[in-house]
Amino acid sequence: MIKKTATAHWSGGLKDGKGLISTESGVLDAQPYGFNTRFEDKPGTNPEELIGAAHAGCFSMAFSMILGDYDAVAEDIDTKATVGLEEMDGGFAITKIHLDMTAKIPGLSESDFQKAATTAKENCPVSKVLAGAEITMDAKLIS
Repeated sequence: MIKKTATAHWSGGLKDGKGLISTESGVLDAQPYGFNTRFEDKPGTNPEELIGAAHAGCFSMAFSMILGDYDAVAEDIDTKATVGLEEMDGGFAITKIHLDMTAKIPGLSESDFQKAATTAKENCPVSKVLAGAEITMDAKLIS
């Protein structure tokens, strides 16, 4: 089993508190986050942004792997994940994630492209862990 870690530190109340997020790799090292970066569009990171980054990265890698089943290799795969956080039942929930992907893959048919993209969306490990959210996708093959 592969294990990766991340840590969060929080001080204070919800609206006036401040937090720091770090990752094992050091890519994030005491990165500040708080209510204002999550709910008020202030500069800084937030959990939803990080989930989006993880989902976009995981999907792109899974898609690349699945292309091998079609004897295809992508020149480029670009994926954007939009994570929807909604207030519901007295709290908040991540209810939707939309993946926008464009890829340049010489020799791959549109049909096989769409099949591979759907398989990646349904089976990448991050999609599986987020199964409670509605995950949608627009996939565009470019030439």
